Amino acid sequence: MLSLRELQRAVRIIQPKILSARLRRIVQPDALKLVLTFEIHADKWHLLLAANPDTARIGLVDRPEAAALQSSFHEYLCAHAVGSVLEAAECSMNNRQVRLRLISQSGAHDLIFSILGARSNIYLLDDGGRLVHSMRPLNETRNELKIGDSWTDPRGTAPSGGMDRWEEFTDEQFLGAMDGTYHLLKLRSKAEQQARRLQQALKKEKTFLDRKLTNLQEDLGEAKQAEEYRRKGELLKNALHTIRPGDDKVLVTDYQTGEAIEVPLDPKIAPVANLEAYFARYQKQSRGAIWIRQQLEDLGTARTELDVIGRRLENALRGEEPDMETLEEIRTLPVVRRLLHRYFPDRKPASGPTRAASKKEVPARLLPKRYRTQDGLEIWVGRNDEGNDYLTTRLARGNDLFFHLDGYPGSHVVLRTQGCVDPPPQSLLDACELAVHYSKLKNADRADVHVAPVKNVKKPKGAKPGLVYVRSGKTIRLKRDPKRLQSILASRLD
Repeated sequence: MLSLRELQRAVRIIQPKILSARLRRIVQPDALKLVLTFEIHADKWHLLLAANPDTARIGLVDRPEAAALQSSFHEYLCAHAVGSVLEAAECSMNNRQVRLRLISQSGAHDLIFSILGARSNIYLLDDGGRLVHSMRPLNETRNELKIGDSWTDPRGTAPSGGMDRWEEFTDEQFLGAMDGTYHLLKLRSKAEQQARRLQQALKKEKTFLDRKLTNLQEDLGEAKQAEEYRRKGELLKNALHTIRPGDDKVLVTDYQTGEAIEVPLDPKIAPVANLEAYFARYQKQSRGAIWIRQQLEDLGTARTELDVIGRRLENALRGEEPDMETLEEIRTLPVVRRLLHRYFPDRKPASGPTRAASKKEVPARLLPKRYRTQDGLEIWVGRNDEGNDYLTTRLARGNDLFFHLDGYPGSHVVLRTQGCVDPPPQSLLDACELAVHYSKLKNADRADVHVAPVKNVKKPKGAKPGLVYVRSGKTIRLKRDPKRLQSILASRLD
């Protein structure tokens, strides 16, 4: 991540380029990055705010990455900040924190970019200096902050300005040099991650081959007894006439050595059958020894191949810039693909209840938005008329609570009660706030919200999408609370 000295220099270089520029677009490539596109005098500047623990930084990029995430923070920021003009961009003198002042006709907001290592985050403040949203959950970065409370700077200060790793570069070269360094770090991290998986697969296979080698060597030792079976068979052939039925051994003389040898017999079978058994064992063990020697040869070839691949991996990571092309070639080798499939198979999601499985198979537009109350309950909100039907008639349980405004179209809102007969009052008020917010009455100061168990909500046959009939229930007279609304909106889970 950037030191305080580097952060201050980066802001000093970036500020004149984007000051008084209009914010045209916001992209969130992943959970820890934002790219803000500013436009001024037909020039466009793409400002990167990266809150990654190890590579937290601010900079300018040639073009924003493809949007890969639609978080509640991104949606909220787009709704309130796009179109704003950047009035100021300031870096703190005491800690690694940048404040972007955004002004629009509807009001002002401050975007706070805080570099605190693993607790780096991006925060949004309203015109009164109150925290309204954050990119990462507050309990992961600064749990002393609360949505709706006044902003406070992090406790303590940076121990020192730190070093400037790009001190030898001019200001014109600084951002490019910094971007090059972090691009290389990202590339190396990606390469090491890929190589680590490949190395683990190679290590597991080598361990398997070592065990197989030990077993084959033991089997080969047993197979070498084949010659002893042939020898005893030949000796037994010359002594068949001396064997009586029921004998369990016979003493024969090896005429080559003059040694007396005792040959074990099976007393249950005839002498000729014993002779045939010895030669049969000889043939079997001989074939086994040939097969085992071939296996040992194949094993040695496989082990050599793994060693060659291992050396290629090491060489691909050895240079200042990892050789991604070689890594990709290694990954696509048939032997490597086989090992990855064996030791790191693609895991299929565990099959759950039929209800949960069907939820995964439906289009995303039918799945509800999900929020979590401070009491730990979830509130689901339909995205459209078809999504309303799917939420209320397919996903919701009978004892969940349905919220709507009589006479005013809006999204279906369901509080998942988890079987609780008497849900916490704050969760009920949160659901009411969402029901009003996602209705035609969203700007009202007060509203009457009707609440009923889902089991009392029926869809008439042939009714148009989103239309339901509600039986019984009760009415909650809601006095709108902007702070409560901001808090529940900030708790969105998807």
